[in-house]
Amino acid sequence: MKTWDELDYKILNLLQTRFPLSVTPFQDIALQLGTTEGEVLNRIALLRKAGIIRRIGGIINSPALGFYSTLCACRAAEDRIMEVGDIISSYPQVSHNYVRDHRQFNIWFTITAESKEKVFELIEKIERQTGTSIVNMPAQKIYKIKVSFEMEPAHEI
Repeated sequence: MKTWDELDYKILNLLQTRFPLSVTPFQDIALQLGTTEGEVLNRIALLRKAGIIRRIGGIINSPALGFYSTLCACRAAEDRIMEVGDIISSYPQVSHNYVRDHRQFNIWFTITAESKEKVFELIEKIERQTGTSIVNMPAQKIYKIKVSFEMEPAHEI
């Protein structure tokens, strides 16, 4: 098990709370931390490989841009979960796709498109491709949740 050092924790903190909005964000992070862009990218790659970082990306207020987004769920046979998940993930409109321990549904995903009609069309297409029935659960109320985890070099990860 790798022990992460102070620079790794600083990178994690910046990625979560102060990601630079520029054409060279990783170079900007490197300058803030007194290292090189290559070092930052290498450490991020190691953190991804270790499963510490799953994804780096923005969260966009899709309704404010005129898009429609919804949470969906389905049930896939245990021996088809990966296959069904891969099909769902193949759509660029799917931003989250994960297995969940739930009494009724075991695959959950979020889908966003330019209109409600397009989302419904995509859901029908995914149903045909996967042979599953998808439940569409649009948000009734939007909550803004910000979560960040202050990283400190206190223990092995």
